[in-house]
Amino acid sequence: MRAPGLPALADWGAGLSIAGLLLPEAVAYSGIAGLPPQAGVIALFAGLLAYGLLGTSRFAIVSATSSSAAVLLAATASMAGTSPQQRMLLGVGIVLLTGLFFVVAGLGAVSNFIAKPVLRGFALGLALTIVVKQIPHAVAFQPVHGDLPRFVWELLAGWRHWNGAGLAMAVAALLLMRALARWRALPAALLVIAAGIALDAGGWCARWGIAAVGPIRLDFSNPGIPSLSRAEWLRLGELAFAMALILYAESYGSIRSFALRHGDRVDANRDLMALGAANLLSGVFHGMPVGAGYSATSANEVAGAQSRAAGLVACAVVGLAVWLLLPWIERTPQPLLAAIVIHAVGHTLNPAALRPYFAWRRDRLIVVLAFFAVLALGVLDGLLLAIAASLLMLLQTLSRSHVSWLGRLGDTHDFVDAARHPDAVVPAGLLIARPEAPLFFGNADPVFAAIRERLQSLPSPRGVVLSLEDSADLDATSVEALCDFAAQLRQLGVPLALARVKDPVRDLLARVGNPALPHASYAGWSVDDAVRQLQIPA
Repeated sequence: MRAPGLPALADWGAGLSIAGLLLPEAVAYSGIAGLPPQAGVIALFAGLLAYGLLGTSRFAIVSATSSSAAVLLAATASMAGTSPQQRMLLGVGIVLLTGLFFVVAGLGAVSNFIAKPVLRGFALGLALTIVVKQIPHAVAFQPVHGDLPRFVWELLAGWRHWNGAGLAMAVAALLLMRALARWRALPAALLVIAAGIALDAGGWCARWGIAAVGPIRLDFSNPGIPSLSRAEWLRLGELAFAMALILYAESYGSIRSFALRHGDRVDANRDLMALGAANLLSGVFHGMPVGAGYSATSANEVAGAQSRAAGLVACAVVGLAVWLLLPWIERTPQPLLAAIVIHAVGHTLNPAALRPYFAWRRDRLIVVLAFFAVLALGVLDGLLLAIAASLLMLLQTLSRSHVSWLGRLGDTHDFVDAARHPDAVVPAGLLIARPEAPLFFGNADPVFAAIRERLQSLPSPRGVVLSLEDSADLDATSVEALCDFAAQLRQLGVPLALARVKDPVRDLLARVGNPALPHASYAGWSVDDAVRQLQIPA
């Protein structure tokens, strides 16, 4: 029987298992971000500790992720050019602001601003970008240009300068990790690292011209906030918002998926606070951004974790390993880190994930745009373009002024689209309109124009019923358009009744107090109530 407060035996086993995966990945992901290795290790400590104490998912592992590392590199490079010191300061600022966004976000569901097709296309393009940009670490040849098309061309053109031994080491590591993948509880990455350290210690890497990771300087004695100008902080705020969108979408997707699979309850608001605390802690000690990556969370589940204590155990194991083995970890060959990164993102390099959108004939353009935007414009600009395009397409869809004209179905109280139900009966002289999208500034005027045009086709209009069931709320433009429409009907002597009005809209119209929209005009709840209110027999 275990003592109260101590982790269960399964959590000890899971923590030991995933520590062997997380430490090599932390060092490798710092390379993706263009930061020194200690940035990834510090982020690992911060993520495991903060989420282990504050989070709600028993499986989520919060650490540096490949996507956030790539976004951080693109963001800092867009401001700092090639200065490592300035890039480090700006990176810390982005991590701190990302944490702040999480803390103040509450239950804001920021991931809703990124459509799933955007995420799918972005993930595929990002995975391909990361894989391609790891090849120079394996072959010891770095192209000058950073944009992917020219990067690939320079990389291929310089094949004569590649280090064949490094490439062979990376390929061998990939094959080994793939072969060991069937035993998911086995720390394949750690075994590969151990083999590489042994080769370096034996002098083989030096003979083959293969570089090691180099010094990892962990210093927790000097926490702080970087000294940056106001203009730099404002620019970093924009970049950190994009970082927060990516991290929350990725993290919440992982947390929710495993909670649904096991019937667990999670608190999104508390998880936001935990992610915020983890990023603030990482930023204060000059670490990388952190989130709940799917691969690490999945590895924790497979290892048998039963509670968040598994992450705390992993944190302790990583701390012990760094304390005792840091000089050996510094001797890890660079091609092995490249192989670990490629292996980690390999599960997202699957075009089959995009197949459903083509089968459904929905959002195909967004998926393709997100994929090619990342390849052509870079990680950050490609993501922002895809998000903007998805929002514009949403506005375009909502702006369509499609209105259905309703009729009564048989002897029931149901009113349905008369175009789809030819047997529906429309009361003589009555027009029953239902906008098929929420009213907002983009479609309010066209919707009411369509209703006016339909009304003019009636020989003797006796009343209009407007069903607002799709409008949970109204913006100012919609309210003005509705008031103008009601005033015009009043001048024509045609009564107006609103049906299926949501409570927020009902309260809003009461505050507006327009004479053409008295309370009686929206007092009824159903279309049937509105028809009877107008005293027109159906």
